[in-house]
Amino acid sequence: MKQSNPWHSPLALLIGTGTLLGLTNNLVKIATTGGWQPVTFLLWSLLGAGVLLVGLAMASQARPPLGRAHLRYYLVSGLISISLPNAVMFSAIPHVGAGYASLCLAFPPLLTYGLAVLLKLERLRGLRLLGVVLGLIGSLLLAIGKASAGDAPLGWVLAVLVVPVFLALGNIYRTLRWPAGATPLALAPGMLLAGALLLVPSLAMQGLANTDTAGTPRQPELWPVLAQMLLFACTYAMFFRLQKIAGPVYLSQIGSVGAMAGAAVAILLLGESGSLSMLLAAVCVVIGVVLMSRPDRSPAAQEAT
Repeated sequence: MKQSNPWHSPLALLIGTGTLLGLTNNLVKIATTGGWQPVTFLLWSLLGAGVLLVGLAMASQARPPLGRAHLRYYLVSGLISISLPNAVMFSAIPHVGAGYASLCLAFPPLLTYGLAVLLKLERLRGLRLLGVVLGLIGSLLLAIGKASAGDAPLGWVLAVLVVPVFLALGNIYRTLRWPAGATPLALAPGMLLAGALLLVPSLAMQGLANTDTAGTPRQPELWPVLAQMLLFACTYAMFFRLQKIAGPVYLSQIGSVGAMAGAAVAILLLGESGSLSMLLAAVCVVIGVVLMSRPDRSPAAQEAT
């Protein structure tokens, strides 16, 4: 009976979290096109989502713990899982497009698995190793195709490829340092609010107001940031729940779901153009993730269960 509840289903959480993640990149493009400065948009979105989740946690009797270990967990996970990767991604989307940025979200599963093997959280398997190689080939195809198209600065094209590294590191860190006894709903708002706090220094020189590169105040529409607050709140409430019940490698596959959803929305609804390199990269990533996700049927694994 428990499995009929989406909150207890890893697959339902995976699809839901990944889809919302893919929608975020497209909403960022809409927001920046409408006048929002990327990091300012990110800061207010994180702050609003964190406050929403604090309210939900308190209402659910899951008050976020504030011990020293918990605060360290919030700050480190907020840095490597939220502020650094999202600041790069949000800033890059106006230059590289939401479709390209979304497809880059498909690589964290492969990197997370590689790190998990190195740290002995997972065992090395031939098919999964092949999946990692295919994913890296897909990453290379994607970068070469985008750079050769000449429609985006090479620096931003390469910068987006660093984002999966941060996300994979975050997946592993949150698992290894998960505070004993802490619930997913109690930890999610702490990470979001810490991520927002860590962005403040980068905006200190221009202030928290939304300004363009010349320092002129902008008056963009309010609805994109309100929508992003809600998206972040829903995404990370499910995100921590999925990590708790399924582990870092399974969780990391939200990037693959987000990649497909985000690229599809960007092409079908925002009018971005696709390319052969994007298609080939998507094929490599899908095959790689399928190989990586296959259950271990080896005798050793069966004995362990």
